[in-house]
Amino acid sequence: MVTSVPQSPYARALGARISDLHPRLRAYFEAIPEGAVGVGEGVFQRVGTPRRWLWPLLRLLERRGVLAARWERDVPFRVENRTIASRAISERTFYFAGGPWVMRDAVALTRHGRVVDELGEPGFLAACFDVEVHEGALRLTSRAVGVRLGRLRLRIPPALAPVVRLIERFDDTEERQRVALTVDAPVLGRLYEYRGDFRYRIEHTGGKERST
Repeated sequence: MVTSVPQSPYARALGARISDLHPRLRAYFEAIPEGAVGVGEGVFQRVGTPRRWLWPLLRLLERRGVLAARWERDVPFRVENRTIASRAISERTFYFAGGPWVMRDAVALTRHGRVVDELGEPGFLAACFDVEVHEGALRLTSRAVGVRLGRLRLRIPPALAPVVRLIERFDDTEERQRVALTVDAPVLGRLYEYRGDFRYRIEHTGGKERST
């Protein structure tokens, strides 16, 4: 039984601008009611990086559930979204050829009206994002990136920090949500990416579900 609706960090960051989002995206970025889960299932057309010299470094992040050290195409995936204590909690399972891999993250609102995404378990890498709406799509662009080493939180200097960009939009023709994420670093260029499409629904306790 759904008892309450918590707040979404995305909705709070956008404020009145949330009405500019495509209606089908609002269900994704607004809060998930208590006793429910948002479920998306689809395929990533590509995931990772073809630059194999980066893979040893990415394996350290892969073990923490942050980024995958590989380059694969047509990867099935499933995402589960929940809203807990006003944070957007997501678990993405990538079904790679060598077996499933799980990426976890938690998004919260900052006091500056931006969102901060902590990736991994426990949160190892954090990125602070500006949140924008453009032609019905949600755009996130990182302003700062940092890592956690034990109890220490270290911000990567702006001159060295990678820039993370994410675009989520809805394709009315295909009736599917499309997502594209890129990670680019000064001098080095593209470090990582994934892009794909999926269908999304809200599943409630007791087997009831609402498609979006």
